[in-house]
Amino acid sequence: MSTSGTHPANARNPRVSFHSTLGYSSVTPAGGSPLAARKLPAPTTIATISRLAFHSLASLRLFIIGILFLVAPVAAHAQTPLTNTAFSPGERLEYKLYFNWKFIWIGAGDASLFTQSDTYDGKPAYRSLMLTHTSKRIDRYFCMRDTLLSIVTEDLIPLYYRKGANEGGKLRLNEVTYSYPHGQSQVQLLYVNPSGEKTELTVTDPSPVFDMLSMLLRARSFDGSAYKVGDRIEFKMADGKRVEKQTLIYRGKKNFKSEEEQNTTYRCLVFSFVEKKGKKESEVITFYVTDDDNHIPVRLDMFLRFGVAKAYLKSATGVRHPLTSVVKSK
Repeated sequence: MSTSGTHPANARNPRVSFHSTLGYSSVTPAGGSPLAARKLPAPTTIATISRLAFHSLASLRLFIIGILFLVAPVAAHAQTPLTNTAFSPGERLEYKLYFNWKFIWIGAGDASLFTQSDTYDGKPAYRSLMLTHTSKRIDRYFCMRDTLLSIVTEDLIPLYYRKGANEGGKLRLNEVTYSYPHGQSQVQLLYVNPSGEKTELTVTDPSPVFDMLSMLLRARSFDGSAYKVGDRIEFKMADGKRVEKQTLIYRGKKNFKSEEEQNTTYRCLVFSFVEKKGKKESEVITFYVTDDDNHIPVRLDMFLRFGVAKAYLKSATGVRHPLTSVVKSK
């Protein structure tokens, strides 16, 4: 892997502007009730929880990475075309996030993931958009609006990624633009900090590089049945600031009973996103993905320093295949 040109930039592709691409202004906070009526802590405690909930909601983006466990070993060359077998344009997934604070579960926010047909540089493509936002109650103490956009070819090769974030009133932009010269992955990275200062970096790598949303779209079309409990996968992920290796571990299959969808029970593939510091490895997030042809993320558990957060699928529309992973539904 090679890199070049880390430097502040005063200009960028004219089709991209910092404030116009954040997307947070178009997101209307949804109310939504928690799993059950519960008394909330005092406002001073809520202020603390709000910041923790922010980290929980930010971690929801890692939920997308969990789908990567469905991926077979990555090819040695930059990218390989892959037929989409898992989703149809128009699919929409909605999630609800909760945070646990001293045995109390609090609604922290919502997220939606929508995929549609589009064009990019005049060619057919898929556009995937993920919106996350804190709940109205949390907004009073810490407001968060994130918009993630990814564009891939019809054969699921990444072309462009952008994350616009308004987190506590601070605006940030992460952008990745892909090209494939001489059979290699070349990614142009852009990061704009809350002060509006830009940093750019170009990374060239002989192996595939993905952002979280492009990998989600691609990985959903793989068959994960060949994996064994304990199998590990390492892959490369771009986020606009850097390209880093990530690690996932397959944990096996387990049934998950959803309280968001009228007590529907899913048969799921379960796996973990882990971080390693020195010789110590810790589990950061546990993912549950439907064990059917759709491979839809339905649950994640996030292990935070000050508590646990959970995200649940609350609705799925425009799904391509029957949900054969449903083992019980009332």
